[in-house]
Parts: sequence; structure tokens; C-alpha cells
Amino acid sequence: MKRIEIIGNRSIEEDLFDMFKKNNVVNMYTKIPIVHGVGSSGPRMGDHTWPEENFLIVVYCDENEADIIQNCISEIKLIFRDEGVKMFESELICSV
Repeated sequence: MKRIEIIGNRSIEEDLFDMFKKNNVVNMYTKIPIVHGVGSSGPRMGDHTWPEENFLIVVYCDENEADIIQNCISEIKLIFRDEGVKMFESELICSV
């Protein structure tokens, strides 16, 4: 089982979920709608100086779904070259 974390600029959120729906992935997830921080795409603080904000999605899935999600992220990055989106993947050893 995999744990996927996706952090992205809120401007791409709808397009990303449309792509997930088209590929029948990320049907169950947890979303934190507003996330502030600083990454390689610059600050996203939701204030007057740095007005943009990110979102965070956490998904638990099998290896096959993780591969499809990775392909979706790669495709979104090609479409939105100037917007930040990152995917982090972890292998889960056990679940209770």
C-alpha cells in the first residue's frame, strides 16, 4: 500500500481532479483545502505579499493506482508549467 501526498497551487485543483476522474483514481482521499508554505515554486502564504495558496491531498492506494496518479501529475505539470504541484509517495509497511 502507498501513501501519496500531493501539494499544489489552488489554481490547478479543478483540472487535477478532472484528470483523476477521467483516469478513475483518487476516489477516496483527504483534502486540506488551504495550505501555506514555501517550496521550490516560491512562497504561498495567502497574504498581501504572497497571495497564492496551496491545497494538500492525501491518498492511500495500491501500487497500480499510485502509478496512474504519478502519470496524472506529470501531465498536469506539462499543462501548467508555471504553477507548483508536487507528489510525494511513501510505502506503507503495515496498517491497523
